[in-house]
Amino acid sequence: MDLTNSANSTPSAYPVAAGASAPLKLALIVASNREGRFGPVIADWFLGRTAVRDDFTVDVVDLAEIDLPTSLSHHPDAAVRAELAKVSPVLAAADAFVVLTPEYNHSFPASLKSLIDWHFTEWQAKPVGFVSYGGISGGLRAVEQLRQVYAEVHATTVRDTVSFHHVHGQFGEDGRHKDPTGADAAAKTMLDQIAWWARALRDAKAVRAYAA
Repeated sequence: MDLTNSANSTPSAYPVAAGASAPLKLALIVASNREGRFGPVIADWFLGRTAVRDDFTVDVVDLAEIDLPTSLSHHPDAAVRAELAKVSPVLAAADAFVVLTPEYNHSFPASLKSLIDWHFTEWQAKPVGFVSYGGISGGLRAVEQLRQVYAEVHATTVRDTVSFHHVHGQFGEDGRHKDPTGADAAAKTMLDQIAWWARALRDAKAVRAYAA
């Protein structure tokens, strides 16, 4: 599935006010790398929500395309450096993140933990939002654990999330959400909060370096 943001081809419903700073760089992290994963369907839906806004440009970090080991090293070999080169510059350049995660055994995927642990300064003083999915819990148990993890790397998680409960029943065979009203509203609220925090933190860091 094509995970490319189509913002340049869709009229904006959220124009940037005159004199506002440049659009925010948002990195969408697709956390699952499991065979048969549902994540790309939701990623495509989410990119449709960002495409109608002028306050974000979006880069997709798909962890099915990144192979980071769980064994950390201060001196990674050439293969690991090559994998980091795919993702580290994107994380460093981002003003904000949205993590799209399923819930596996009451938690989040190991692929996501590896991505987080291989980086530190890239997360600092930036907001993180969550889109989660799963069964009856909608992935919210994974999100609550991720809040603790991201706090440790000095990121700021926004309050409101988007969660899909019994996710397979919410989307049709064509990949479209059957009743998107509630999810669309939740995405707007979350993105508005991310935009506020991202601008506030970007402006603050332009004046004074973050004290990690």
